[in-house]
Amino acid sequence: MPHAIAARYRAEFPIFERCVYLNSCSLGALSRRSRARMNEYLDLWDSRGASAWYETWWAALEELRSRYGKLIHAPAGSIALHPNVSSALGVVASAIDYAHRPKVVVTSLDFPTIGYQWMAKARDGVEVVVLESPDGVSVPLEMYERAVDERTALVATSHVFFTSGAIQDASALAGISHRAGALCLVDGYQAAGQLPVDVQALDVDFYLGGGLKWLLGGTGVAFLYARPDLTPALSPTVTGWFAHREQFRFDSRALEWHDDARRLEAGTPPLMPVYAQLGGLDILEEIGIPAVRAATAALIEDLIALATAAGLAPKVAARAEERSAIVMLPSPDPAADVRRLADAGFIVDARPGHVRVSPYFYNLPDDHRALLECLTNGR
Repeated sequence: MPHAIAARYRAEFPIFERCVYLNSCSLGALSRRSRARMNEYLDLWDSRGASAWYETWWAALEELRSRYGKLIHAPAGSIALHPNVSSALGVVASAIDYAHRPKVVVTSLDFPTIGYQWMAKARDGVEVVVLESPDGVSVPLEMYERAVDERTALVATSHVFFTSGAIQDASALAGISHRAGALCLVDGYQAAGQLPVDVQALDVDFYLGGGLKWLLGGTGVAFLYARPDLTPALSPTVTGWFAHREQFRFDSRALEWHDDARRLEAGTPPLMPVYAQLGGLDILEEIGIPAVRAATAALIEDLIALATAAGLAPKVAARAEERSAIVMLPSPDPAADVRRLADAGFIVDARPGHVRVSPYFYNLPDDHRALLECLTNGR
């Protein structure tokens, strides 16, 4: 199965003509379809100018909201567009009442922008509790159980930890949060695209993701899911004209919110990234996320087995079902190893104490076999 998908789609990604790309958890490879979509955008800009907004671009934004929603099984009207997750988090953080529940729970393994949003609100009385991982791989659910209480406004954490690739039980986190009367926000940037996601089944209040990595959309485009029954009560203090129900009325005297998740949008979205993302989604929808997961899971297990046999002791979750397509290989000098590998034609990334390798559906077992040979021969 992994070989069949890679054989069909690898030629869609020209970077493989020049190197072996194993860094999708930092940036998904550019597809020919995304480039064609971006060219389509440029042609529209060139031929129609501002009229393209009303004739085409407005519909492209709505198409992307809808397709993001289908990707994560979200109901219609529950997706807001943003240029990045920091922007989306800022809107959410501004919409929560901390008067009686000042505590926000995050973890040491989350991407820092999660915690930063609420640390920046310390002067407003917000207290950030950082759960420390006991093993640098995951955070036990028991730690959340102990930390979340009647003073907790929000649990904000990752579906997949960028630091270890470990998959958290988002449904269990939502349950822990809700039993204490708190909200649950899950950052799915390292999950959506490589894992099947159903936000309604997970019962999370907010879910975020974006095009940069596994969704093959590049920079400048992200999404925010908000639970529909929660949305009407949200009045963010960070906002913009796209949140107005009748934005083309240009009324500077009164802010009237959209009834759906668009009330959580801000300013004008960047259109070229929207088009690039539509091209990436064309491929992912064609393959199907369950097939993507099956292909990458096989690659991951092969990579872990080979790395372990080579004595590299990968830092990954203990159980296969908790592993994503991020494998951390210990290194005494990750930056030097990554430079040396790049010189040999392998693109991976460095994180503290580790070389980070992330195969995706367009990779083959031979990719990481060759990588491991190069990495170990240089030590």
